[in-house]
Amino acid sequence: MEPLNTLTLTAAALACGVLLKKLHQRLQLSMAKHPSLGGHLRMSKRVAAWIPAYSYGEHKWFSADDAPPNIVFQRKEGFQALAYRLKSSSPMTLAMSREVKPMISDLQLISQYRVPFQFHKELSQYISLGSFWRESEGVYLCDMDGNRFFDVTGSYGVNVFGLDFYKQCIAEGVARAQQLGPVLGSYHPSVLDNVKRLCEISGMDEVSFHMSGTEAVMQAVRLARYHTSKRKVVRFTAAYHGWWDDVQPGPGNPMPPSSDTLTLNDMHPNTLRVLRNRNDIACVLVNPIQAMHPNKAAPTDSTLIDSSRNITYDRAAYANWLQQLRKVCTEKNIALILDEVFLGFRLAPGGAQEYFNVKADLVTYGKTLGGGLPVGVICGKSQWMKRFDESKPANLCFARGTFNAHPYVMTTMQVFLEKIRTDEIQEIYKHSHKIWSERMQMLNTRLMQADVPVQVAGMETVWTILYTLPSRYNWLFQFYLRDQGVALSWVGSGRMIFSLNISDDDFEILIQRFVMAAQQMQKDGWFWMNTDQTNRRIKRNLLKEMALKKWTKDQCTDVRT
Repeated sequence: MEPLNTLTLTAAALACGVLLKKLHQRLQLSMAKHPSLGGHLRMSKRVAAWIPAYSYGEHKWFSADDAPPNIVFQRKEGFQALAYRLKSSSPMTLAMSREVKPMISDLQLISQYRVPFQFHKELSQYISLGSFWRESEGVYLCDMDGNRFFDVTGSYGVNVFGLDFYKQCIAEGVARAQQLGPVLGSYHPSVLDNVKRLCEISGMDEVSFHMSGTEAVMQAVRLARYHTSKRKVVRFTAAYHGWWDDVQPGPGNPMPPSSDTLTLNDMHPNTLRVLRNRNDIACVLVNPIQAMHPNKAAPTDSTLIDSSRNITYDRAAYANWLQQLRKVCTEKNIALILDEVFLGFRLAPGGAQEYFNVKADLVTYGKTLGGGLPVGVICGKSQWMKRFDESKPANLCFARGTFNAHPYVMTTMQVFLEKIRTDEIQEIYKHSHKIWSERMQMLNTRLMQADVPVQVAGMETVWTILYTLPSRYNWLFQFYLRDQGVALSWVGSGRMIFSLNISDDDFEILIQRFVMAAQQMQKDGWFWMNTDQTNRRIKRNLLKEMALKKWTKDQCTDVRT
């Protein structure tokens, strides 16, 4: 019996050791998660499901911050005037938008989540924004009624060098491809030139083409898993890498978070510890736009419930973090994937790799690289890009797409890659950082001189609008900007994306319109602040309001607190 007891004790000791190791690993993983809801996705999905739907009635709509009667009256007068100006100036554009909205689900979503949900119902009865543009010229967009708006939408990041630049790329690209036409599955001669240039720009060995940035990221992750034989993907809190399940695991995705995806704390030593001590991680995904707001989602006015939005951009600190990350990934044979779909070619000719002085294993591009046409691209080292194994003929990493390397996209890309090598574009890159730093300071100075509680912050040509006084109504600023002829993207004042071709004269026009919008909003009473109002108090009151609605099942639309 004694040998059996010894064997039993040995097995128990081994089991205990395995359990302790798992517990230790779990503890390290917990310590590497960001403490916010963005770092705890299952909890964030529960909270999102808990939030009740309700709308403010007219009284509460204008006095959500307990404004006195005279301020409420001032706001109502200003709101009615704003609504009239927006409606009367663009009747054709608004009519087309109303007609098409029931047939486009994207437009319905955008409209629903342009402002905090409590304000949406009442707002939509008076104000809507057009979704059609007739033409572009220079830095301006023209709607169906002939109104010209200063364009800071950025076309989701496509517009780096100005819309006229891309119209020319597309026109020249179409001319180069028209003899071949849409022949798919093989290559237009432009592909050879494109591949050579992309390898030079990225510092990589090989290239693969895809139909979108999302697809490029999907394939990059698949390649990392294929070559490492590991399953885990590390992404950082709140970073966006496309809408597919593994990399968008929080609210907005009906599926539960994948056990193969680890969402860790950006710019934190505990994350490096996890990477060093685990052997099941295939890749780490980095979206360099997160340098603007580590561990926070991209700012949008639909969540602008107070004035706590901020930017913590530190280029040197983020570059140092990426270099630490690079070292650990090399040590552990983890693929470092730099997702430059949004920022690629905006920060520097060599993209974020050049800007932050870091080398990735795989880089994904999209947006502007197609010269204005849709595209996704992976550039990578040969050992990461290979899709088959000679020693195991059935072991391959399959990926295809009907429109990959479409001739018209490839020729337009060729034009783009030729143009960015010209002296003119290189000169723009050379002075970009200085110019845009000065312009940011210039606009902030003018806003301070105008004595309005608005400032801007950002990274190079991607800016966010900040608000310096606690308020429930900052999200309204997007409509005052539209009233002054400034076109923002659907996320509102959360993101302004500038093209690099904006002249000093153009920027002076933007400053004037921007300041006038803030002054008009102030004049209409929206920046009024109760003496004891703070961002913390706003959030606390809002939570109480939601709890009251949730727990009392009150069906009234006018919620009073």
